[in-house]
Amino acid sequence: MDPPPQYMSDQSYPEVRRPTQKRSRRGPQQTAPLFDDTSTQQGGYGGQQPGYAGFNPAQLANDPMANMAFQYGTSLASQGKDYVDKNIDKFVSTSKLKYYFAVDTSYVGRKLALLMFPFSHQNWSIKYNKAEPIAPRYEINAPDMYIPAMSFVTYILVAGLVMGTQDRFSPEQLGITATSAFLWSFVEVMAILFSFYICSVMAEVKALDLVAFCGYKYVGIILCLLAGLVFRSTGYYAVLFWMSLTTAFFLVRTLRLIILPEADADSIGRASKRRIYLLLFIAVLQPVLMFILTRHLKPVDVMITDKTIPS
Repeated sequence: MDPPPQYMSDQSYPEVRRPTQKRSRRGPQQTAPLFDDTSTQQGGYGGQQPGYAGFNPAQLANDPMANMAFQYGTSLASQGKDYVDKNIDKFVSTSKLKYYFAVDTSYVGRKLALLMFPFSHQNWSIKYNKAEPIAPRYEINAPDMYIPAMSFVTYILVAGLVMGTQDRFSPEQLGITATSAFLWSFVEVMAILFSFYICSVMAEVKALDLVAFCGYKYVGIILCLLAGLVFRSTGYYAVLFWMSLTTAFFLVRTLRLIILPEADADSIGRASKRRIYLLLFIAVLQPVLMFILTRHLKPVDVMITDKTIPS
């Protein structure tokens, strides 16, 4: 049966909406999660999760393994320091080593000028007390370790600069240069001490004094290399000749008072000749080592000829 026509018109009673029931946010029943949700918990840095928090010093302080490792490392370092402090005097006296570095700016400037121009210097005697030597900053003729040590390091750096200008620089070359210079210095000092023993010369010269005196040649080596960079081979050989002469003269005048002390008039004999030969050996050894340590760094002059293009 068809509905009445009034019910078929477009006008119809308003639709009555039934109130909707709010769905539960919990959703359907799920199984328990594998991990706890900690996203709403405050922790770490800026509300980050504790697992992704930054470094927390409190956790490290409360960690027993970290505390044990820290205490073990501290005790090990203290034991090593005590061992070095107790046994370093067996090889080198720290008090004597500090004496060789007791310098100031004025002493360094005057000493460098003396090494480069020693001919005008008059008084070569060293004023010191055998029980307590005077510091080098108070006596220009006293040996020091500051200039040789700084000159040795500067020589390595200048050698790297020279090799860089010659397109053959590499980090391994710096190590080879430093090792070679150290070995040559060690052989030099050992050879001088052995010569003292062979010649039966009981001179009052210490091993550290010899290291200091033999280390002054690195000042001349540095000047040779710098002159080679600026004036090529001409400057290198000119400065090498001058610094070899001045270094040998400096050592002769300085060591003469130690190896050849003032003696009686009838002291000219075999013993004095041995001392003279030993002194000359030390003086001649300096230019030879200066050339050996710089021969692989000397500049090479390349002749460039202009080739004219025929028309």
